[in-house]
Amino acid sequence: MKKIIQKFRFRKLILAVADAFIVVIAALLTNYALSNVGRGVSLHDMQISILVSVICCEAGLMIAGAYNKLWRYFNIKDYLSCVYGASAGIAAASLLVYIVRGNVPVLYAVLHALVIVIGICLFRYIFKQTFIELTACGRGEARYKRTMIVGAGQATDMLIREIFNTRASQATSDAPFEPVCIIDDDASKIGSMIRDVPVVGTTDELLKYTEQLQIQQIIFAIPSCLEDERQRILDICAKANLPVKVMPFISELIFEERSLLSQIHDIRVEDLLGREPIQFDNQDIRAFIGGKVCMVTGGGGSIGSELVRQIAKYQPRQIIIVDIYENNAYDIQQELKMEYGDSLDLVTLIASVRDYYRMNQIMSRYKPEIVYHAAAHKHVPLMETSPMEAIKNNVIGTFNVATLSQFHNVKRFVMISTDKAVNPTNVMGASKRCCEMIIQYLSQQKDGVTEFVTTRFGNVLGSNGSVIPLFKREIEQGKPVTVTHPDIIRYFMTIPEAVSLVMEASAIARGGEIFVLDMGKPVRIVALAENLIRMYGKEPYTEVPIVFTGLRPGEKIREELLMDEEGLQKTQNKLIFIGQQIQLDGEAFIDALRRLRDAAQQNDEASAVCALHDMVPTFTTPEEFNQKKLQTV
Repeated sequence: MKKIIQKFRFRKLILAVADAFIVVIAALLTNYALSNVGRGVSLHDMQISILVSVICCEAGLMIAGAYNKLWRYFNIKDYLSCVYGASAGIAAASLLVYIVRGNVPVLYAVLHALVIVIGICLFRYIFKQTFIELTACGRGEARYKRTMIVGAGQATDMLIREIFNTRASQATSDAPFEPVCIIDDDASKIGSMIRDVPVVGTTDELLKYTEQLQIQQIIFAIPSCLEDERQRILDICAKANLPVKVMPFISELIFEERSLLSQIHDIRVEDLLGREPIQFDNQDIRAFIGGKVCMVTGGGGSIGSELVRQIAKYQPRQIIIVDIYENNAYDIQQELKMEYGDSLDLVTLIASVRDYYRMNQIMSRYKPEIVYHAAAHKHVPLMETSPMEAIKNNVIGTFNVATLSQFHNVKRFVMISTDKAVNPTNVMGASKRCCEMIIQYLSQQKDGVTEFVTTRFGNVLGSNGSVIPLFKREIEQGKPVTVTHPDIIRYFMTIPEAVSLVMEASAIARGGEIFVLDMGKPVRIVALAENLIRMYGKEPYTEVPIVFTGLRPGEKIREELLMDEEGLQKTQNKLIFIGQQIQLDGEAFIDALRRLRDAAQQNDEASAVCALHDMVPTFTTPEEFNQKKLQTV
């Protein structure tokens, strides 16, 4: 701190000497100009004027705050402080001369003041521009990138200290930052310094300072920022068309033992969700999973593979991965082998949930105690053109695995559903609603020991087939970003959040529940596309066009998480709710399910879709649904 104060005083002294020199030169120029028209002052009077003017101008500039900011950060307000300070100084000097000598050469005083103001402001402007140009020279070869930090709190102080300490230890590759300025909305902090880095303005001025100070990257360093404010600031950062890095939430910082610098990460789409990542009770999960045999169908998929990763952390007795796609199954198998070696008992099996006898063979041999059912066809447009496949894989596959779980006395069966099952407008959503109804029907049977649970959530960021990877591919290949409709809205969550919901649901379930996650505010897909484009340092619509292609077959404008008949019941986790089950007529349900199965197995598309409508009364056309939703906007 002492070193910083000394540096700041030295800069003030240099600037004060420069200003004194400008006052002297201004006096000489003024007197020279007036002497040519016979209005100059005597040498003695000019000497007195110079002495008094230097003292008064320095005092006026200091009082006006002209020395409170480094030259290169000067803006219009700072130039005005120079005008006020210099004008006040000359006025005070003229008053002193009048008191001492009884008269003041008014023309000389006015012209002197004008030249001083022009000289001081011009000097600062020229220096600022020269400094920026010199700094910009060779920037591509610089070891550090010019960095703006958003937030002038304790986290920023720690971050800057760690940056400088890392440099001092020669670990330059871990700290590629050159802190240039800080942005904060607390007006009282503007003009202050944090470890020799100035606080220059508010977030409303962020774009201006990124341009003025040749900023190359931004760090968002407010880990305790509220959700709405975080979203607002990150939206502004995205508009700067610069790489944006983010400091984790305060909860993550507290529990992480790594250095602060190693936790700074590139802005991710999940940082734009407008809420803090949802926390779950790991103790409940650990007690439930530990020492048990867990089977995951669809274990190679984006959700299934994350389920396997998280289950592995809780020391199960054995994990059984079941998937029909061998490449995905192989990838997660190799990943877990590298991570855990022989300490994890892992079995990877290639099998289809459609094959009742193969699934029976697997359960007979391995006797799973917990089954996570993630196997499903989920691509809406593809299932519209192949509805029988959705019915065979989703509905019949779920019936096979669920009934076999009941037969083999599985302790808990957890099915992963989707918000598209609510008032479905497509075959995929309707098939998943059928799956929910199967689980509900089985939970009402008291013949076995199995507890059946359903988890329902919205779109998952980064999962196979989700919109984000598509947007990224389009941007990286230089193609227009395609959005189906400007008004389309979706709920989003991250893969770890989705899987954590499944894990906690399995731990706290008592049987028969549909667990629903409070996913915060829905996100407009077009806004997500715009922010993603900005995160690549490009401007939406100009550098990267956004093309609206029209709603796909079976696609909704807005997704829902609950049907009208369902209510919400709170759980011990304030963000997880239980949807009230709709009562089923068991005999009628089984008859309808049989008709649906027979039509699908005969590949009778018309009969299969008709049977699906009969089973799911809320299954409607997307045109009817979207028209209704648009009218309520």
